[in-house]
Amino acid sequence: MVIPLTLNQSHVSISKLEEVFGTQVKTIHQEMNKGTSEGADYLGWKNYPNEISLNELEDALKAAKKLRENADLVVVIGIGGSYLGAKAIQDALSPYFEKNSDDPEVLFAGQNLSGAYMKQLLSYMGSKEVAIIVISKSGTTTEPAIAFRIMLEYMEKRYGSSASERIVAITDKSEGALREMAVRSGFTSFIIPNDIGGRYSVLTPVGLLPLAVAGVDIEQLLAGAKKAIHDLSNADIDSNIAYQYAALRTLLLSEGYNVEILASFSPSFETFHEWWKQLFGESEGKGGNGIFPAAVAYPTDLHSLGQYIQDGQRMLFETFVHFAEEAEDCAIPSSKENLDGLNYLSDKTLNEINEVMMHGAMEAHRDGGVPLLRLEVAKQDAYHVGYLIYFFQLSCAMSAYLQGLNPFDQPGVEEYKNNIFRLLEKPGHVIAAL
Repeated sequence: MVIPLTLNQSHVSISKLEEVFGTQVKTIHQEMNKGTSEGADYLGWKNYPNEISLNELEDALKAAKKLRENADLVVVIGIGGSYLGAKAIQDALSPYFEKNSDDPEVLFAGQNLSGAYMKQLLSYMGSKEVAIIVISKSGTTTEPAIAFRIMLEYMEKRYGSSASERIVAITDKSEGALREMAVRSGFTSFIIPNDIGGRYSVLTPVGLLPLAVAGVDIEQLLAGAKKAIHDLSNADIDSNIAYQYAALRTLLLSEGYNVEILASFSPSFETFHEWWKQLFGESEGKGGNGIFPAAVAYPTDLHSLGQYIQDGQRMLFETFVHFAEEAEDCAIPSSKENLDGLNYLSDKTLNEINEVMMHGAMEAHRDGGVPLLRLEVAKQDAYHVGYLIYFFQLSCAMSAYLQGLNPFDQPGVEEYKNNIFRLLEKPGHVIAAL
């Protein structure tokens, strides 16, 4: 049987990790399971893939089928956890260029405030048949709320009274502006569970519906997550790689390595880096604490950040994500003239060279004093990506708890929001003299 995910590292023995963190990890594990850990009201993600009902899944698939049949283009409106997870998985599992003929194009809005982006998106819609998925717990988050206001006007002008049939809202069960709009206008709607925060929500309707519309097999995605729940249910570090990863990160932080770089060699995995950065950045970056999450896409970044990683300040460690099995490959042809001197590679493929490049980079960075971790994922498909998503979520929660932090709040984001409301003269916010 192929193991979905393994963790390789040589920084410290597992027995040492068990000695240093074993008791603490077991205590945190038990507290999470009992719902007594800090922020436990937001632990709903922990077993959600097992708890989603057949009816809920069928409703999501049914709604996705309707959107796929009636739209050439589906615009997903959201930001942060309401955007990054779905985009990350879509990019990781979609062809680079031509989409499958039966799949509508899925684009995103509300994740920025660029007037040019929105103007060009509206123009791009053109004569395409359009549908909207709007995702917001409250319906009042500035960026997606503005985007939805613009899109709703567009849809009502174009489709009139039938516009509501082309809009799906994913929002709070009973409260908030978007819930009120959904009830008034008759939008099909799905619920963001109250006990799951945004950055942990990708395996709920927040991610599942847009992904189903994009043609991703969400049943396999959930199956991978369910397998991870089963595999990572043990409280012992020596048999739980999620807890090993969390303990390793905490140990490295204590040794002065306060930057983690997530590295991969698959271009389709780059948006996944962004989801990972939000997950760990918002969960750990508070009160002057936490590991700073950064990312590189190799081999591109070997020609930019590679110099710093190799020879800059020694405050970083690197976690490689590698997919053992690639779906496609491309051979390197032989050249009669061999002006580029590459005929010595003509019996190899691009994936084979990519693999060699990964090992070469890892060896160089290790020799340069960078602690290395490697996550070996069996395959880049829905099942294994679902497994990896859950692995990172559980690792992140444990890692934050080991640092004495609440993984589920984000008090730091409120300050910039208050400043924006003040500067935009939102009612109730006083303008301070500069």
